Amino acid sequence: MKTMQQVSFSRHEIEAEASRLHEKLRHLKFGLAECMAFAPYTLEINLLKKEKNAVILAHNYQRPEIIYGVADFTADSLALSKAAQTTDADMIVFCGVHFMAETAKILNPSKKVLLPDLEAGCSLSESITAKDVRELKKKFPGVPVVTYVNTSAEVKAESDVVCTSANATKIVNAMDSDTVIFLPDEFMAKNLESKTSKKIISWSGKCIVHEQFTEEQIISYKKTYPGLKVLVHTECTPAVVKHADMAGSTSQMQKYVESTSAKQLMLVTECGMADMLKAKHPEKDFIAPCIICPYMKKNHLENILASLREGKFEIKIEENVRKKAFKAVQRMLDLS
Repeated sequence: MKTMQQVSFSRHEIEAEASRLHEKLRHLKFGLAECMAFAPYTLEINLLKKEKNAVILAHNYQRPEIIYGVADFTADSLALSKAAQTTDADMIVFCGVHFMAETAKILNPSKKVLLPDLEAGCSLSESITAKDVRELKKKFPGVPVVTYVNTSAEVKAESDVVCTSANATKIVNAMDSDTVIFLPDEFMAKNLESKTSKKIISWSGKCIVHEQFTEEQIISYKKTYPGLKVLVHTECTPAVVKHADMAGSTSQMQKYVESTSAKQLMLVTECGMADMLKAKHPEKDFIAPCIICPYMKKNHLENILASLREGKFEIKIEENVRKKAFKAVQRMLDLS
């Protein structure tokens, strides 16, 4: 880890901070020496947050040292959207990906919203454009457009309502139409078909993480670990989802883990989710597989610190786009 601290901390302060971090991170096999390396960063980040009235929102897939070192709020997309709307901070540092930081800006136009790395993108978001949505609306006039939160502000602005993996079924069923356009996640759309009587017109977007899990993997793990509870994100294929004991969002996975008496669980999603829950529930055994999202892991303590110091990278959205997108996001929050 590179040295870039501008604030000098005493040995006692660093050791105390390292001890705090180690209490959580030891469950993930982080040694005290690693926590000592993290400590100057987390100390300065937390100091700067107070000085600048900043809040750090972190998605469940973020690195453990971010979640347990500097995050003020950790959750899935829906809960982070709500947290972004209610915070009284002047500055929001969003440890997630670009569309999430945009959503925070959509809801908080007067606040400065920062994303530590502009390359923190999303394959789903990149799979569709506002022009694509406009063409679909011409092809299917009058059909409501439900758009997954993993999309750009421009795409949200062309939509009737936004949804997340936690509330997709509820939002689709709330539409006053027998047919719904659901964008852009092809697999989530297929998984929704079994939960609604509505006809769903889908797009061809896929998550680069969740599309990699296979039915054969899940079958093999369930044979190897009798009694294993399998929790699957609904961005996975229907073939994978059909073997799940629970299928849904990361927040729903967390609630399941907290309520179940099962000791062995497999989270079929990005690795960060299992890391977060291992630290919270060291008494449970979390079985592989997991796949790392290269976009989510673009955020780290060094660029979070640089973001707070230098105000980079600020998210900006054209006001006419933001207002249209706000209506779609706010409708989701009203229906949730």
